[in-house]
This record gives sequence, structure tokens and C-alpha cells, in this order.
Amino acid sequence: MDKKLKDFQPNETLDIPVLIKSADVRTAQDSSSYIALVFTDSSGEITGKLWHASQQAIRDFTTGTVIQLTGKRETYQDRPQIRIRHMQVLPSADQDPHAYTPVAPTSREALTEFVEQTIAGIQEPTWQAIVRWIFKAHWDAFFTYPAAKTNHHAYEGGLAYHTVSMVKLAQKIAPLYDAVDPDLLISGALLHDMGKTRELTGPIATQYRAEGNLIGHVVMIDEEIVRACDALAIDSHSEAVILLRHMVLSHHGRLEFGAPVLPQLLEAELLHQIDQMDASLTMITNALADTKPGDYSERVFGLDNRRFYQRRPLD
Repeated sequence: MDKKLKDFQPNETLDIPVLIKSADVRTAQDSSSYIALVFTDSSGEITGKLWHASQQAIRDFTTGTVIQLTGKRETYQDRPQIRIRHMQVLPSADQDPHAYTPVAPTSREALTEFVEQTIAGIQEPTWQAIVRWIFKAHWDAFFTYPAAKTNHHAYEGGLAYHTVSMVKLAQKIAPLYDAVDPDLLISGALLHDMGKTRELTGPIATQYRAEGNLIGHVVMIDEEIVRACDALAIDSHSEAVILLRHMVLSHHGRLEFGAPVLPQLLEAELLHQIDQMDASLTMITNALADTKPGDYSERVFGLDNRRFYQRRPLD
């Protein structure tokens, strides 16, 4: 079996095709140009820097390009990187970015079936109607987009996988607290990140759209709820709709994390906690997947640059 990008160990040399997920041209201290690169294939992603980049290299090695990468895997500040020896753009016949894009661990068919059943199970008619309308408008994008550019669920189908994971958590937790309205919690979980279908460019070499940077997915999904209300002749200022809008607007939990308002409903606070839980545990799990027992993982940027210990099996 051919080795993938994340299969190589420190100090191993590699010569494999990869996708350039991002390519940022920067200026070094000596005033020369270099390219800060993120390489990816179906196994994951690793960074690298092309120092003293020529103008031709800057034109050739751009985001979304498939290249043959020759180099060595190293570790810098507890994070893997590739020391680049040579890069070459592959012929157009080999330029299939989908072949180098990680995908969700659950099939689209299974995710689709779960989402359809979950929407059908929402008992409150206003929430079900709004959720169904928004999903119909963004159906294909929801099942193909990542949940983020980096950090967590940053792969094809990651948005759907993250959402389904959150709904499953909500279904387990809600019955433990009598005061929780499961319909409101699950409706909020289904919609909370749907704005990312407008915020991001898609699963291939994911970037933020201008609208995504300037407005953001939290406000975008609130806009989608209002659009759904207009299409369905539902009063967007009714109690049921205001509650649902508050769920998505507050799900980041803190103003400094991009929430326009803080959670002020029991279900909104719980949605925020579930979102944090799923994102955090996914980042840790991904870091530990590349860590040998008895070692520490690479630093996880989204979790205060902490490293996590891969425990050895107990006797």
C-alpha cells in the first residue's frame, strides 16, 4: 500500500502526490519571499515552507494545485512539518483535488438517513418547518462541506458529521434534565453551523469567502431562518422563531468567540456546551491518532496549544 502524507514518521523522506490546501506568500526577515504551505491528502494535512520562492514558484504553487512533493518529515515546536526538497506541478490529467481530500468517517448515505429521521421527529411544527426548508435549500452543500477550514472536522462531509455527532449527544443528554425542550435543542443543533455553507468555499482547499470573513456563519444562519419564515409565511418575531434564532446566535457561547449574544436559554447553554465538547474531543482524538503510546501529541492550536498524552494500555 502506498504511504500517505500522515503515514511518514519524523526524519523519513517522502516523494508523493499531494494537494496544496493553502499557499500564503510572505516576506522573510532578509526581505526574500517565501510560501507558507499546507499540504493535504486523504490521510490529513501537514505544513511546509518554500524559502526564497521565485516569482515562477509563486505562480505555480497555488491553492488547489496537485503537486509531486519530495522532502522529509520533521518536527518543529512539537508540530510536524515537511522540509521541502522539490515540488513539481502534476499534469492536468492528474489534477483531481477530490482524490487528495480527507472525507468523513461515516458514509453520506448513513448521515442522510439520520438527518431525515431527525427532522421528521421534531414535534414542534414551526421548528420542523423551518429546519426542513433550510435543509432543502442547502442539502448538497451540507453533506459535502467541512465544518471548518482547520481545527475540527476540516474534511469533506465534516459539517454533516459534526452536526450528527452533536444531535446524538443532544439526544442522550436531554432526557437527563426534565427542563430541557428536546425539540428546541435538536433544532438548534441541526441548524447551528448551516451558515458555513455560505461562509466557506467548499471541501476542496477550503477558504473563507469574503462574505464569510465580513459577516460570519452565525449571522448567516440567522438570516436563513428569517428567509425561511418569509417563504413559509411564518412570523419571524413569534416566540417560537425568536427562541430558535437565539439558539443559533448564541451557540459560540462568548462574545469574544463570535457570539452576537450570550446564551440566555437552558437549551442555548446546553447547545454551546455540546458544540464545545464535540469540537474539543475531535481535535484531541485527531492529535492522538498520530501519537505513539507513551508520547505526547503535537500541540493543538484550538486548545490553548496543549499537548495530550497517549496513554499506554494498562496491564
